[in-house]
Amino acid sequence: MLAVKMTLENSVYMTEADYLEGEKHAEIRHEYVDGQVYAMAGTSRRHNSIAFNIAFNLRLASRDKPCDIHLSDVKAKAQRSKAYYYPDVIVSCQQDEADAYYLEKPCLIVEVTSKSTEWKDYAEKLIAYQKLASLQVYLIVAQDQALVTMVYRDAESGWEVARFDALEQTLTLPCPESTLTLADIYEGIDFTQSAE
Repeated sequence: MLAVKMTLENSVYMTEADYLEGEKHAEIRHEYVDGQVYAMAGTSRRHNSIAFNIAFNLRLASRDKPCDIHLSDVKAKAQRSKAYYYPDVIVSCQQDEADAYYLEKPCLIVEVTSKSTEWKDYAEKLIAYQKLASLQVYLIVAQDQALVTMVYRDAESGWEVARFDALEQTLTLPCPESTLTLADIYEGIDFTQSAE
């Protein structure tokens, strides 16, 4: 019955416990928002390359730090939004052992966006991620052009936004403490070819 519920998206309320258990055995990944499950579409090679570039550079920057960097198969638990999402890259630099399949205390989240997910990345997920007390930076990375939106927590003013659109520009990240250029993010990406 659980598998049936997982495929009948948006039609039946599902408890968090049922979702988490079902997701361990599901053939496709689903995100969960307040009792509803949503199947996730596959990604392009370009999407995967960008996410890998980011994760690779963050891993190099965190070698001597107690940070865990994960690609798209580890969920972020957004408790206050009653949601579980699969970010493209998720980083935690503090003890976060609530569950083997999700993180509750990420400090950095990256979503590589596309035309079909842009609204969700800039609206629903942005709101949910900002409610995470541990989160310091949320990066929304375009895949059809060199463009990164960095939403970051400022100790004095709250949440701030910065946009980067030149390959020589550098993002300064607090978690893990590092820098990342747009050239690093988009290494090997050819924007003359279609992204989707």
